[in-house]
Amino acid sequence: MAPSFDAVFLIAFGGPTSPEEIRPFLGRVLRDRPVAPERLEEVVRHYKAVGGRSPFNEITFRQASALEKNLQGSHFSLPVYVGLRHSRPFLRETLDRMTADGVKRALGFILASHQTEASWERYQKEVEEARSELGYAPAVDYCPGWHSHPLFIEAWADRLRAELEKILPVRRKTIPVVFTAHSVPIAMASRSPYVTQIEESCRLVAGRLGQERWSIAYQSRSGRPSEPWLEPDVGMALRTLASQGATEVVVAPIGFVSDHVEVLYDLDIEAKKIAEDLGVRLLRASCPNDHPTFIRMMVEVIKTKLSAVSHQPKSPKPTS
Repeated sequence: MAPSFDAVFLIAFGGPTSPEEIRPFLGRVLRDRPVAPERLEEVVRHYKAVGGRSPFNEITFRQASALEKNLQGSHFSLPVYVGLRHSRPFLRETLDRMTADGVKRALGFILASHQTEASWERYQKEVEEARSELGYAPAVDYCPGWHSHPLFIEAWADRLRAELEKILPVRRKTIPVVFTAHSVPIAMASRSPYVTQIEESCRLVAGRLGQERWSIAYQSRSGRPSEPWLEPDVGMALRTLASQGATEVVVAPIGFVSDHVEVLYDLDIEAKKIAEDLGVRLLRASCPNDHPTFIRMMVEVIKTKLSAVSHQPKSPKPTS
């Protein structure tokens, strides 16, 4: 039975690919939020510190290419398109391209591990706005969430295991592991399953590895100081562990699917400096990126959705 979709629509945040793109990119990201100029320049410095660009887009296209190859030759072989919220190819550009290619119905896959208004809901809203602006574009349905999918857990366990193997075997089970995710306002988190999903992902990964000592911290806060956001911040978590005698910590940014600036700067530079000042050795697990198991997970999520749609009973034809 042929699937009811013509294409997969991979939807992600995007990032600047050159120093010249940094400020325009940040302007799009912050267009609805008043941000002090000094804070904007601070983020510009973050990008410059990691090479003046983000690897986000490159990684996303690697994920798309690997996904398409894994789908090829299967019962559900489909082309994969990439649309980004804040950099090219923008959502509207990709929808326009899909229309020109004859795509009538696309299956959206949102590249955000855990669901909150700032990710899933906003992505879907902006896709619908882009479709409305175009006047005609493919209909878009969406894959369900995958924060607890066994292959997502396996991919993260593999990434974390690679860092734990750098620790003396006798200490691996008890070394502190700090899972991190992007902080969001508490009010926003309370309206979504975000925290619950993060906790479940972390518990499953730690359980897969038999890791006894783990905790959750948040990072990359960007809101007003007066507004309560999810805590503890990763810096505070490191200070607490150091005060308890920890000399080595493994950080796993489970809330991110690629090694972009909020990982490369906020953890590899900023958090690592805090750890070094505390006399703590910080090891950081790589994000899934295009890890084969992560790609297999994407394939399985897509196939499950396509299979479910293909087997939905058809509405009976009206009788005269």
